[in-house]
Amino acid sequence: MFRRNESFKEYLYAYPVISLIVAVNLLLWIITGLLPTEFGSSLYQLGAGVNLFISGGEYWRLVTPIFLHAPGSISHVLFNCFSLVIFGPALEQMLGKLKFTLFYLLTGIIGNAVTYVMDPYSFVSHIGASGAIYGLFGIYLFMVYFRKHLIDPGNAQLIVIIFIVGIIMSLFTANINLTAHLAGAVAGFVLAPIFLIKAKPFSIYRNKRPRQRDNEVGFDADRWKKRPYGRRTNKKVILWIVIAALVLIGIYDYIN
Repeated sequence: MFRRNESFKEYLYAYPVISLIVAVNLLLWIITGLLPTEFGSSLYQLGAGVNLFISGGEYWRLVTPIFLHAPGSISHVLFNCFSLVIFGPALEQMLGKLKFTLFYLLTGIIGNAVTYVMDPYSFVSHIGASGAIYGLFGIYLFMVYFRKHLIDPGNAQLIVIIFIVGIIMSLFTANINLTAHLAGAVAGFVLAPIFLIKAKPFSIYRNKRPRQRDNEVGFDADRWKKRPYGRRTNKKVILWIVIAALVLIGIYDYIN
């Protein structure tokens, strides 16, 4: 479900919405941070979630922060893009492109809106896709407890561990919008029954994915089946890699 076997080309074809969101996130981060210009600075100032300006009627700032990330902090944008690339594909297939896009935007907007209501003075500005990312965790947690047929036990355990580690890191990492994280997760959990109507297990969609031609170069989706040891340990390896990455990113952000 969360193991990625696709080549880059196959990934773009299979998950166009996620690919587009990641591309927009990276492009805006480059424009606003990596290449400091007057235009990039103005774009950032125009889109950041500044609660004072939101109260003055600039309500687009509830949406635009979803696609902006801290200038100069590569860990921020990479963490969110990495999470989306790993945990988004199953949902894009299960919900469909339109419903997934709506769900992603709604959970991100709710995270920003709750930040505006609950922390009007705590954040001079807030940015990042974390509210929407935690919205994905929220819908997966709903599957874990109420739609068990949609997620296998191994991936269910992975989601619970990643969510708990993420929340703990949010508590002890500087400059983290914990309110948006929790609000996004709650929004994803609450909206899940609506968006999961008629949803089927991801394995059904995966099995319908076009097979790679014999003369094409790419990843062999059945390579683990040829190596029993690799098949047994694959999920554990992925789990510890993800946990290690989360911890390292949290330490890096805390130090900086």
